[in-house]
Amino acid sequence: MSKSVSVATAKQRGYWTAIREAIRGSQQDFTEGSLRRAIVLLAIPMVLEMVMESLFAVVDTFWVAHLGANAMATVGLTESVLMLVYCGAMGLSMSATAMVARRIGEKDSKGAAVAAVQAILVGVVASVLVAIGGSAIAPKLLEIMGASPDVVAIGRHYAAIMMGSTVAIVLLFLNNGIFRGAGDAAIAMRVLWLSNFINLLLDPCFIFGLGPFPEFGLAGAAVSTTIGRSIGVVYQMWVMFSGHSRVKILPRQFRVHWDVMSRLIRVALNGMFQYGIGQLSWLFLVRLVSTFGSVAVAGYTVAIRIFFFAILPPWGLSGAAATLVGQNLGAQKPERAEQSVWLTGFYNMVFLAAVGLVFIFFPEPIIRVFTSDPAVISFGVDCLRIICYGNLAYAYGMVMVQSFNGAGDTFTPTVVNLFGYWLFQIPVAYLLASRTSLGPQGVFYAIPLAETAIAIVGVALFRQGRWKKKRI
Repeated sequence: MSKSVSVATAKQRGYWTAIREAIRGSQQDFTEGSLRRAIVLLAIPMVLEMVMESLFAVVDTFWVAHLGANAMATVGLTESVLMLVYCGAMGLSMSATAMVARRIGEKDSKGAAVAAVQAILVGVVASVLVAIGGSAIAPKLLEIMGASPDVVAIGRHYAAIMMGSTVAIVLLFLNNGIFRGAGDAAIAMRVLWLSNFINLLLDPCFIFGLGPFPEFGLAGAAVSTTIGRSIGVVYQMWVMFSGHSRVKILPRQFRVHWDVMSRLIRVALNGMFQYGIGQLSWLFLVRLVSTFGSVAVAGYTVAIRIFFFAILPPWGLSGAAATLVGQNLGAQKPERAEQSVWLTGFYNMVFLAAVGLVFIFFPEPIIRVFTSDPAVISFGVDCLRIICYGNLAYAYGMVMVQSFNGAGDTFTPTVVNLFGYWLFQIPVAYLLASRTSLGPQGVFYAIPLAETAIAIVGVALFRQGRWKKKRI
C-alpha cells in the first residue's frame, strides 16, 4: 500500500514539476521523450496565453456594455471588420510558426532566425499600408456593415483608432507565432499577460476618465487596447534581439532573403485566404444579424465574446499540436507528429465538452454579467446555447486545421474552410434566418452545423497522411 502511495505521490510531484517548467519556459527538445510531457510543456503556456487574450476581449465587453447597446454594436461591427486584419496576421503568423518549427526540428537555429526576420519585414510593410487606409475610411466601413447613423456617430473614433493600430495587431500575432514555432510558448504567454494586464488597468481609466486620465468614452477602449498591444510588441522585439529566446535575431540579419521570403509568402497567402474564408463568413453572419436591429447585434456580440473566452484556450492547446507537428517533421519523425495530433484532440474534446454543458444549461447568468437589457439577454442566451451544440466538433476541427498548418500544408484547410463556410454556412444561415421563422436564431444554428461538417472532412483528410510529405 505504501509503495503505491509513494508512486502516486511521485507522479503528482512530476506533474507539478512539469507545470512549473511550462510556465517558466522549457528548453526541452520536443522531438524526443514523452509526448504527453511535450504537450503539457507547450500547451500550458499556450492555453494561459489564450485565456489572457480571451479575458482581454471579455473585459472590453464588460466595460463597453456600460455605454449602451449602440456602443456594443459598434464594437461588434468594428471587430468584424478587423477580422480581415486578424486573418492576415494569423496567416502570416501561421506561416512563420511552420517555417520556424521546421528549422528548429532540423537544428538550424540560423535558418529559424532568417525566417523570422522575413516574416517581420512582410508584416511591417503590409500592416502600415492597411493602418493608413483603414483609419481614413473607418466610418464608411461601419456604414457598409449596416451600422445606423447613431452607431456611426458614437463609434467613428473607436473604429478609426482600432484600424490605425493594425501594426501592433499584426506584429503581436506574428512575433508570438515565431515564439510558438520555436517552442518558446512561455515567452508568447508572458507577452500577452503584459499587454492585456496594461489594457485591464487602462480600460476603465480612459473610458470613464478616472483620476488624471481624460474621459474618451468608447474611444477610450480603443486607446487602452492599442497601448497595451504596442507595449507587448516592444517587449517581443527586446526578447528576440537580446537573445532570450531560441530564435536569436541579429541586426545584420535584417535584410531580404528572396528565396525564404517567397516561400514564406506562398504559405502565408494560403493561410490568409484560409482564415479570410472563415472571417468573411463571420462578417456575413454579423451583417445578417444586423438586419434584426442593434439589440440583436449586441446580444450576438456578448455571446460570441463569451464563447471565444471558452474556445481560445483549446485553440492554444491546438497550437501545441502545430508546433509538435512542425518540429517532428523537421526531425524526420512523422509518426510522432501524428500521435501528438490525436492526443491533443482528445484533450480538447474533454475540455470543450465540460464547457459546453455549462453554457447550454446555464447561459443566462453568464450573459447577465455583461448586460441587464432584457432584449439583449434574450438574444445572447439563445446564441450562446445554440453555438455550444457544436463543441465536440470544434475540439477536433481546430486541432486538424492547426496540424495541417504546422506541417506547412495551408492549402488543405483552405479548401476545407471554403467548403464549410462559403458553400455551407453562409447559404444555411441565410435560408434559416430569412426563409424560416427562426430569424437570428437561424444564423446561430448555422454555426455548429458548419463546424461539424468541417471537423468531419478535416479528420478524413488528415487520416490520408499527405501532410507528412509537405516540404517548406
